[in-house]
Amino acid sequence: MSLRVQAAKNVGATWLGLLVHAAVGFFLSPFILHKLGVSAFSMWVLIFSLTGYYGVLDLGIRSSIVRYVARFAATGEESNLAKFLSTSVAFYAIVSLVVLLLTGIGLFHLQSLFKIPPVLLESSRVLFVLAGAGVALSFPLGVFAAVLEGLQKFPRLHLSQVGVTLLRGLLIGVALTRGGGLVAIGIITTGMTLLGYLIIMWLAFRALPLRLSPKHVDCNSFWQMLSYSAFAFVILLAEKLRFQTGPILIGALISSTAVAYFAIGSKLVEYSTSAVRSMAVIFTPMSSHLHATGDAVRLRQTLVLGNRACALIIFPLCAILVILGRSIIEVWMGANYLSSYLILVILSVSRTLYLAQSTSTKILLGMGRHRTLAAVLLLEGGINIVLSILLSRNFGIVGVALGTAIPLTVTSVFFLPRHVCRELDMSVRTFLSQAYLLPLTLCVPLVGLLWLMTREFPAHHYGSLVIQVSCGGLLYCAGLALALLGPKRPAGIKLWEVMTRGV
Repeated sequence: MSLRVQAAKNVGATWLGLLVHAAVGFFLSPFILHKLGVSAFSMWVLIFSLTGYYGVLDLGIRSSIVRYVARFAATGEESNLAKFLSTSVAFYAIVSLVVLLLTGIGLFHLQSLFKIPPVLLESSRVLFVLAGAGVALSFPLGVFAAVLEGLQKFPRLHLSQVGVTLLRGLLIGVALTRGGGLVAIGIITTGMTLLGYLIIMWLAFRALPLRLSPKHVDCNSFWQMLSYSAFAFVILLAEKLRFQTGPILIGALISSTAVAYFAIGSKLVEYSTSAVRSMAVIFTPMSSHLHATGDAVRLRQTLVLGNRACALIIFPLCAILVILGRSIIEVWMGANYLSSYLILVILSVSRTLYLAQSTSTKILLGMGRHRTLAAVLLLEGGINIVLSILLSRNFGIVGVALGTAIPLTVTSVFFLPRHVCRELDMSVRTFLSQAYLLPLTLCVPLVGLLWLMTREFPAHHYGSLVIQVSCGGLLYCAGLALALLGPKRPAGIKLWEVMTRGV
């Protein structure tokens, strides 16, 4: 199968699953907010942000599973594959016990860590236990999701979760309508997560005859995984520090209620950036395969093609959020939450600069050349924490957002492009022009149209907002179609040429 067809299938399935997940989350979030109230909604965000930090116990092993499954499947090394997977499951079983232990300890310290309203303390503790149990189960079961990624079976992985996502949204809606609270949505979320992983496990066994056994657990395989994943772990830790500390710092330094106002802006950014992040995942096993076979030309093709695809998605989404952000928040959550707009702008612009280069980080991971990247991202994460704490004293939740945005922007502009081009022996100027000139050019008329419509016809309900987004989207898609199909190359570039010949 060609690179083009394989990437199209993987991305299409990933986006369909993502679309369902984002749609459920988008329409469910305001429902949860208005049913639970600001304080309970804030605790829901805070608890799941806190338990999300258990992910650092992964030690980066999951990324090594994806890489080595792709490698061993390509080379036919079934014995090594059995050792790696059996060792991974054994390791994650131990991690699950550690997570349960930490949850038990943390249960008695929630009130001392965060400013929790007394009326929500008991339900917050129960939610914390449920969320911790869900994370504990996800570690060993998550091995099978990594197997499907390594095999590049993204259609099976993502399409299998569509029904689970819809069922979760339906059950939460019914529970809240009947008077359920934090505990109810915690039970539903944990139960649906478990169901989703069980389905994935079944699909993994169907895709590959996995031989899992305690006798295949191998110390050498574990150390081999760690040698690769050590720096992947640093990147994972850095990701947590960079993108998941906001709600925790706000809950500890300002108030738990303020978390909701930060979360509204950050959730919109998260919804918009998920399309890029989910697409970029496919480039890790792909680049691992290309690197293993010594195909440097196609690696450069993947770098340009992948980052251009990321930019073609994230640039217009950023324009929509920045220009229509106020209307989106008003329609989505209500006019009382318009103060979240500044958070939205700060996080959206900085995340866009980084996510437009998502393929770069995935290629470095796939090639196993991510040590320098890991060190820089960890440094950025530490600076993020320090800046967020310092700026929150004078600027509140806006200061926390700035603490994230400033170091992220510096990394995205001054480090990442130069580093990936050095690793692939490619000109920075060539890379930037071929990857980003077309997306930037296409966004110019989009920005003009959105600004004009916002000024002349501000949107205050879903109907007018949908019309504005649709008009902007049609203009952007028309320009993209001309760029791909027209006889002349806009700005000296044609997308298909990068896909069919060397860079």
